[in-house]
This record gives sequence, structure tokens and C-alpha cells, in this order.
Amino acid sequence: MIKFIIFVLLSLLCFFIHADTVVKKSKSGICHDNNSNYYNKTKIFRAFDTLQHCLDSGGRLPKNYTDKTINVRKPKLLSPQKSENESSIGYSRSKFGSGWADLDRDCQNSRMETLISQSVGQVRFKDTKKCEVQSGKWISPFTGNIIYKASDIDIDHIVPLKWAWLHGAKNWSIEKRIKLANEPANLLSVEAKLNRQKGTKGLDEWLPPRNQCQYIVRFIRVKN
Repeated sequence: MIKFIIFVLLSLLCFFIHADTVVKKSKSGICHDNNSNYYNKTKIFRAFDTLQHCLDSGGRLPKNYTDKTINVRKPKLLSPQKSENESSIGYSRSKFGSGWADLDRDCQNSRMETLISQSVGQVRFKDTKKCEVQSGKWISPFTGNIIYKASDIDIDHIVPLKWAWLHGAKNWSIEKRIKLANEPANLLSVEAKLNRQKGTKGLDEWLPPRNQCQYIVRFIRVKN
């Protein structure tokens, strides 16, 4: 029954994301519905099902927007002290190991193994030891952009480590947390800029510009 409910909710969310009436909140915080002149030009956005929900999240209307039925309300925010305390108690990156692990001890850590496995072209290494990847060909699942330099890529934790900590991982063993931090199913090769934009946000706060349903499904699969 629970799995059925999750499936229904996921289907509805995917419907809203791909519906023609989805509201796009741009990087600059402007809410564009399909009446906006910039609706089709806005490619990087956070999706909302209504214009009011976008505004309630802290967005603003485009200039010269004349719909008087829209109620521009200030969003309710937690106090800085409460927000910081709730999001930071006990967490540090070291709780999930000291960076990328080389669990099979072949000199290639989990970042390098992710770059190798997700490259759609031949990878080149920095030296003959083949421990560090220098270049390849990666298609970002967040945008569809092609990336050739390994240094331009961040390895995204689909389920962010801090998010996992706040949702139960703080009660895990250190071994289990290290496994999550280096789990191939939880790792994606993406643009550094978008990975840092996402930060520690969950599904309710951030979705990639493209392939949103696939991202949601994978997030839930890793979480479960």
C-alpha cells in the first residue's frame, strides 16, 4: 500500500513537472508562467505547479505582470538561528569518511571510478599509473551538456550526505555512511556549478533543469 501511494505521488509530481502549465522560477528568482514572454527562454529553473506557490517560495513576478488575482505574499521563513541549528547539529563531511574512498584499493577512488564508468568516450589519464582521470566525454544528466575536462565535473551525491544525516544516517555505523558516500548508484557526473547550486537540498527544494522524473525516481531508489 505504501509503495502504491509513493508511486501515485511520484506520478503526479512528474505530471506537474512536464505539464505545459508548469511555472518556472528562474535563477534570478522570477516566476514565469506560460503568459510570460520569457517562459520558453527559461531553460534552467525550479518547477512549481502554480504561480502562487512560486511566489510563496520567495519568487517575484516579471515586470509589467498585470494579473490582479495573484496575491504576492512574503514567504514564512525560519529564524536564522533555528534554521542553522536544525540543519547542522552533529553533521560534518568526515562522518561519511575522509573524502572519496578507494574501497577496492586499485588506486582509483570512487570519484575516478565514477568518471570512468560514466564517460561515453575514451578517458585519458594524467599519467601511466591510471589513477587520475584527466579527460573524457560526459553527458550531464542535469542539462544534456557535453563535458570533456574532468576538472569541470563535480560528482553529485543524488541523496546529499547532509540530507541523509538529517533523515536517519546519523544513527548508522561509520561503515554504512562511508558506503553511501561512495555508492555508485548515488553518484552522477555533472557540472560543478549545478552541483553546488543543489548543495544539500532534497526533492522538495531542488530539481535539475532536465530529466527531472528520472532524478526523482533515482533519489527515491537510493533513499529506500
